[in-house]
Amino acid sequence: MGRKTRITREMILEAAYGLLDESGIGAVAIKSIASRLGCSTQPVSWQFGSMTELKKELFHYASMKLYGPLDDLMQGKEAVEAFFISGKHYLSCACDHPHVFRFTNVDDTMETIGERIYHDKSIFDLQFDEEAFNMLTSQYDVPAEEIGKAVRDTVIYTHGLALMMMYDSYRLPKEEAFRMMYDIGVKLLKSIGINV
Repeated sequence: MGRKTRITREMILEAAYGLLDESGIGAVAIKSIASRLGCSTQPVSWQFGSMTELKKELFHYASMKLYGPLDDLMQGKEAVEAFFISGKHYLSCACDHPHVFRFTNVDDTMETIGERIYHDKSIFDLQFDEEAFNMLTSQYDVPAEEIGKAVRDTVIYTHGLALMMMYDSYRLPKEEAFRMMYDIGVKLLKSIGINV
C-alpha cells in the first residue's frame, strides 16, 4: 500500500491561493481545494474547521504573497525611488493578480469574517505606506506631517487608479498607470520641497 501524503496548512493555503488567483474568492471552497490537492475534504476541514477561518488565514497569506516582496524591492534604494517602487508594485499587483487584489484590498473580507483591521480607528488615522514615509522622513529635512500628507495623497490616488483600472477590465496599460502615479507623486513631493 502506498504512503499517504500529509496535507499541511501551507499546502491548503497555497491551493486556495491558486484558486483565488485564477478565478476569485467564489472559487475557493473546501471541495475545490480538496480536488486541487487530490484528497478528501477531511484534511481541509480538519486543518481550518470552517471556511471563515480558512478565509481569514487566506487573507493574510494572500497579502504576504502580494506585498511580502516589497521590502526587498525597496531596500537600499533612495527614498523617492523606493516610494515609487512601492506604488508601481501596488499597481502591478492589481493588474497581474486582479482577483487577489480585489480580495485583499476591495472586498470587505476582514469585516465579513469578523476581524476588524482598524478597530475603532479611521483608515485615515494610519500612516499610509509607512516604509516609504520612514525613508522619506529620514532622508529629507521636511516636516513629517507634510511628508505624511504627500504620501497619503499619492497612495489614495494610486489606490483609486488601481480600482478604476480593475472596473475598466485593465484596459489602461500598466505603463500608463505607472506614469500617472509617478506624475502625481512628483507633483505632491515637489509641493513640499522634495525635488525629484
